Amino acid sequence: MHALRPLLRKSLFNLFAASLACAALLAPRAASAEALLLIEADSGKVLQADNATIPWYPASVTKIMTAYVALKAVKDGRLTLDTLLTVSPTAASQSPSKMGFRPGTQLTVDNALKMMMVKSANDMAVVLAEGVGGSIDGFSAMMNDTARKLGMTQTSYVNPNGLPADGQITSARDLGILARSFLRDLPEYEYFMHIPAIRFGKRITGNFNKLIGRYPGADGFKTGFICASGYNLVASATRNGRRLIAVVLGANSGTARAVKAAQLLERGFGQDNLTWLRPSLGTVDNLVPVDASPPNLRDEMCGPNRKRPASDDDDALIAANGGAMGSTSATGGEAQVTFFTAGLQPPLMKASELMASAPAAVEPVLVYTGPTRTGTALIAAVAADADQQAASKPRGKKSRVAKKPDAADKPKDAGKDANKDVKTAAAKPNTKSAEAKNDGKNNGKNDSKNDKTAAKPAAPKHAAAKHDTAAKPAEKPAAGGDPKPAKPKAATKPAAKPANNS
Repeated sequence: MHALRPLLRKSLFNLFAASLACAALLAPRAASAEALLLIEADSGKVLQADNATIPWYPASVTKIMTAYVALKAVKDGRLTLDTLLTVSPTAASQSPSKMGFRPGTQLTVDNALKMMMVKSANDMAVVLAEGVGGSIDGFSAMMNDTARKLGMTQTSYVNPNGLPADGQITSARDLGILARSFLRDLPEYEYFMHIPAIRFGKRITGNFNKLIGRYPGADGFKTGFICASGYNLVASATRNGRRLIAVVLGANSGTARAVKAAQLLERGFGQDNLTWLRPSLGTVDNLVPVDASPPNLRDEMCGPNRKRPASDDDDALIAANGGAMGSTSATGGEAQVTFFTAGLQPPLMKASELMASAPAAVEPVLVYTGPTRTGTALIAAVAADADQQAASKPRGKKSRVAKKPDAADKPKDAGKDANKDVKTAAAKPNTKSAEAKNDGKNNGKNDSKNDKTAAKPAAPKHAAAKHDTAAKPAEKPAAGGDPKPAKPKAATKPAAKPANNS
């Protein structure tokens, strides 16, 4: 009987392999471009790879490398988390999403990292780049050197935040290598990758990674979006001491990428007993790169067929599409995949239901400007930032602005690279477009554009417009965008064009 086991195992394996090959021949091609990767964090073993070595625009998942290079400098003693950095005019001029600090503002490396990773603040990425590398170009060279050392052969960087640029390219394979390297080389700093929310002054911003606080065991990494790339996500989760890393590139919405990542992770955690039946895919380092140009998804993501301009957190878009996340086109067969919740115990939930549920209640991490503070000094610093927010908000215009919600509810620039925060725009419709036009070729705006998510983790009574002054100085034009005079009389006419930031 023992002698028959190897033959039986080989026969089952051949049957399984033949079934996979047959299914691959019969399965229809995906309607839209997408790259998926699932690997084991410790071993690098590939559990699933679809288009994983096709070049892709990274968008704000670039900031994983920015954090890696900055924290490696901290670990090597070249600076500390308490080192003060200064916001330069270049940093202040970056397109949203950003903190919106004025040039000359100082803050620590620690706070800049937290703001960058949770809010996906583009200005904070530049602050870190200039503080560590002296300039954007100098820091980009450090990023590229690090990528080569890590074996990221398909990656190149020209900026630290992922705003559209021809030379800003990566792949799911390389992002998997980067995520593994971060966990291996900087384990003492990985908490920067899974902060659920931050509070600056009176404004709370939740992590754009919807798995944090929802998917059991989710413990890391970063989202990204520009029109050219679609919705990207690098996510990790740990269960029973086993950590997996999922990469999703080119999903069609912010919720879709979270659902797809959850599906990948769930299937990976459920494969333990059947791995001997599956042909080995090797390790992530050994995946063979594809020599091709990155797909440009601008028309699909931000074209006229979108009911609203695409954004990194698009619950309003999903609602406008009639709950499209329940369809297989949005979730890749979500209806067949369910998840254990509440400590991996019943009841079971669909992936879209899990992502739509409220995140676990947490106390947001305080972030602030100025040097490191503790105790009463920290309380005073937070209060000072809140006062600064209040001071930058114009007085006596509340009722006038409140009368103009239609401009946000019916945007006329849905065919352009616009990325409006629906909630904030409803209160302040004409102050700024949250999605800027792209730079021409890459056609897209950086991820996490809107501050709608900022209001989500907070109590619902906190209006987004009330606490948005740090990222949106009142009645000022967007950097490089079309100026909008502060005239409250034009109540009957919405703004004609979005800001033109790239």
